Amino acid sequence: MKKFLIVGLGNIGSEYGNTRHNIGFKVLDYFANQESISFQTQKLGDVTEFKIKGRTAILLKPNTFMNLSGKAVKYWMEKENIEKENLLIITDDLNLTFGSIRIKTKGTDGGHNGLKNIQLLLNSTEYPRFRFGISDAFKKGKQVDYVLGEWSTEEKEALKERLSLSSEIIKSFVLAGLNNTMNMYNGK
Repeated sequence: MKKFLIVGLGNIGSEYGNTRHNIGFKVLDYFANQESISFQTQKLGDVTEFKIKGRTAILLKPNTFMNLSGKAVKYWMEKENIEKENLLIITDDLNLTFGSIRIKTKGTDGGHNGLKNIQLLLNSTEYPRFRFGISDAFKKGKQVDYVLGEWSTEEKEALKERLSLSSEIIKSFVLAGLNNTMNMYNGK
């Protein structure tokens, strides 16, 4: 059976629940709700499994805080014997307009501390990532407040459709592979 690890990045704690930085958690929560599966707290994160057409996707929300996400990712990859090409990291991206999707096979951390730690612990920049645009609509010096701020009313409304699309992307990654998923969803 082919296994995948789908990791949504975020920070634990109710104060971060509806922040832009927690889009990875939000995507996985939405997906789990749609598939009627629930997360259980296990070592280094909240975890659930989704099975489809002979494939297993392990969904992980690290509980290590964003800056130490690599610890949870590395642990679960080793525990479940998952190859880097079957790993998908879902993260926020300031460089993309709100709701934009960019799926890539590799890349830099782009200044994102969660990706920076994953890169360090995997000793590689070559792992699939799903970047969800949160835009850069903040004043100079206010980046942290913006990223850790809650969604605007307009964003919350638009988020519903974007979360649905994000669920499709997860299924596509597991069933159709990374390249087909990039071709179908990048720029949407």
